[in-house]
Amino acid sequence: MTTGSPKAFGGTRRLAIAITTCAALALGTIAPHATAADAPYPTKPVKFLTNFPAGGPIDILGRALADALQKDLKQPFIVDNRPGAGGNIGADLVAKSPADGYTVLLGIDSTFTINPHLYASMPFAAKDLKPLMIFSSSGLSFGVAPGVKAKTLPEFIAQAKAEPATFSSAGNGSPGHIAAEIFASETGAKITHVPYKGNSPAVLALMGDEVQAGILATPGLLPQVQSGKLRALAVTGKQRSPLLPQVPTVSELGLKGLEFEVLYISMVPAATPEPVMQTLRQSLQKAMALPEVKARLASLDMVPLGETGSAASEHLAASQARYGRIVKATGMKVD
Repeated sequence: MTTGSPKAFGGTRRLAIAITTCAALALGTIAPHATAADAPYPTKPVKFLTNFPAGGPIDILGRALADALQKDLKQPFIVDNRPGAGGNIGADLVAKSPADGYTVLLGIDSTFTINPHLYASMPFAAKDLKPLMIFSSSGLSFGVAPGVKAKTLPEFIAQAKAEPATFSSAGNGSPGHIAAEIFASETGAKITHVPYKGNSPAVLALMGDEVQAGILATPGLLPQVQSGKLRALAVTGKQRSPLLPQVPTVSELGLKGLEFEVLYISMVPAATPEPVMQTLRQSLQKAMALPEVKARLASLDMVPLGETGSAASEHLAASQARYGRIVKATGMKVD
């Protein structure tokens, strides 16, 4: 049998490789041309960064969601609390993180709907982040300290008109801060705002009579109200809270302008690939349908929403416009 020389065989092989390589390049199948969006996701732990302290509503919800996504996507989801500056510190960290889906912000809408109107300079631009999902909404509860004599909201308003009242909140720019300013604007009451680093410290200040009132997240007030240590005079939602069914809404008391909701949201860096966002959205939607997550939402006085895409963007834009008008009307500033 006749065979070609080694040299001839090598030349033929090199020619075949060259032809195959050219064809692959033409079809765009060579590995170096694959993008980050084509890579499997997730392949390592994902950080859920919350921009408010541990123990608050978004932290509790975030841990429930992290457990669900960890089971679904087979990677650890780790909650990392980075509070401060009304949520700006944590949001800025996420805005400046790689846009790869491994750092996701869990927070509340006020960082994006209120803070831009309050702070003279924001550490990040709105375009740096985009919404992944609005999980839920909730109202707030108007709580008063043990030393306050008023038993109803009208009584408290009368007292605050005669003598300025101190209000705690979860921080400058927090929902409780702007709600207190709306309260003063709508009723003519005189208030002094005292910011704390989170909902839990604000509740403790109320319990210790350091301040007279606070418009705060209902779950944080609930145990103290149920035990009789604090009193809730009203809730800011459109309907009574299932957790405090005996407490009237502000609308029932003739103060519809005080209606106020908090949106619990997730954001990712704006350049995050759409396939990565879709994986996260789908897993979050599965999580929101789980009985244990629904029970957690109910325990936090939250109404499930699950808004994504344009619905989420439009909801946030409408809230930002409303709060912009309120901030301008009240003259609120934090720096």
